[in-house]
Amino acid sequence: MWWSRVAQPTLHAWTADAPMQVQLLQPDAGDPDPDAVACDGFLRHDTHKVLLRFVEGRPLGELTVQFLEWLCECVTQEQKHVLVVIWDNASWHTSAEIAGWVQAQNQRAKRGQGVRVVMCELPAASPWLNNIEPCWTHAKRAVMEVDRKLTAEEIMNRVCEHFGCELLPYLKTLSASDGALHSSLS
Repeated sequence: MWWSRVAQPTLHAWTADAPMQVQLLQPDAGDPDPDAVACDGFLRHDTHKVLLRFVEGRPLGELTVQFLEWLCECVTQEQKHVLVVIWDNASWHTSAEIAGWVQAQNQRAKRGQGVRVVMCELPAASPWLNNIEPCWTHAKRAVMEVDRKLTAEEIMNRVCEHFGCELLPYLKTLSASDGALHSSLS
């Protein structure tokens, strides 16, 4: 999910007073924060809580693998044996890197080292089938500011507050010197 610092979400409201004027925000050349902040999120069916991790840059293959590893750690701590992931067919969800990781993770699970991962891909262009989509829509409306651009830190704090979760460190692309390390929780 992308949290734009510039684009305002669609918002409809009825009022007896004058209509609320949402400001048209512009990117600033001198602003050190990115125009948008990305995160991966997981809506739990059992607790109806959203687990999320913000990512540095775009949420592509390696960062998606780190997110899945983190989810596996979370459910392993709860002594669960299967993680079912339902998501759309975005290129970073259907990449060979993800497929290879899932296969390797399931092999580890067969040896008793972690949870089994079941991937369920939704049909293209069908966001209404994914239960997390309304959560994103409501969160975008809840964290928006009508008259100023929020900092990246403000967005992340407001998103975490909205979902009642802890703000964890960014998932970051690992450098070649990091070798076989795959989890980045620092």
